[in-house]
Amino acid sequence: MPSLPGFISRYFSKDEPKPPPISTTTAIFLLVIYTLIYVVPFYLSPTTRPSPTLSRDAPSVIRARIASVSLTCVACSAITFVILTSQGQATAAETLHTLGYWPIGLVETGKCFLLTAVLFAGPLYEYLVVDEGWRDWLTLRPLSELFSEWTKWRNIVAGPFTEEVLFRSAAVPLMLAAQTSVTTTIFLSPLVFGLAHLHHYYEFRLSHPHVATSLMLMRSIMQLGYTTLFGAYATFLFLRSGSLLAVFAVHAFCNCMGLPRVWGRVLPVVVIDDRGQSSRPSLLWTLVYYVLLVAGAVGWYRNLGPLTDSSNALVAMKL
Repeated sequence: MPSLPGFISRYFSKDEPKPPPISTTTAIFLLVIYTLIYVVPFYLSPTTRPSPTLSRDAPSVIRARIASVSLTCVACSAITFVILTSQGQATAAETLHTLGYWPIGLVETGKCFLLTAVLFAGPLYEYLVVDEGWRDWLTLRPLSELFSEWTKWRNIVAGPFTEEVLFRSAAVPLMLAAQTSVTTTIFLSPLVFGLAHLHHYYEFRLSHPHVATSLMLMRSIMQLGYTTLFGAYATFLFLRSGSLLAVFAVHAFCNCMGLPRVWGRVLPVVVIDDRGQSSRPSLLWTLVYYVLLVAGAVGWYRNLGPLTDSSNALVAMKL
């Protein structure tokens, strides 16, 4: 049984065992309700509902949706807070720790970010070196785009933050309060997180009406798969670090990087000389990428325990 710091360990003492404040079924039911409250409002108002003439990427739609999910996060976090503090089960300070707000976890954030960056060693090499992304960072262009383009703000800041508040901070403590096993918490709650992205099928169908239905279904199944997988990883990090900031930083970074390339050649920018000729890029670029991809995966696995170890952990896990 997982043991939350403070109130859960006292509430579920071995001397006087008591039933949990909620059951696992109730916790999962609340997760589903949280998800519906997060997604359904997108389609209730013409300002947030996409159509063949109004894209989900329109600035007005993005602003309205950010406002909607922000209210959802406040409401759902309040519900979880009340459940955890009801009948004197937890103090406000203990609950804020359980929700991942305090301690902030700056050290944990740095360690979790480093761990994830190691996993993305290959893609980072492709972006910074092969594609010469380092040149953009010298002028801080990515930061300028972040604050000037609504799609980037949604994908890198607003989306990751609100999703982590809802699906980690507000949801995971419910599973733990229900005495749900760590394994179930890590792999079941993210499935709800993955299902929350299935509405993208409808929106993709609106914006790409000529794409075959079978291809759209395959796209949605793949999205369900990798969002659920990421959700499991984020839940693991949240349990180990006890920091909402840590999982938000990792989520934002992963959204920036996208899915790693696992096939094909890595090609640098082609330089054409004065005679209009260009040389064929060396295979060495590709070789280095895949070596780093494998080395990064190995380094990530070996450091999964050390770089997530924290005194602020919400559960005790042996790795």
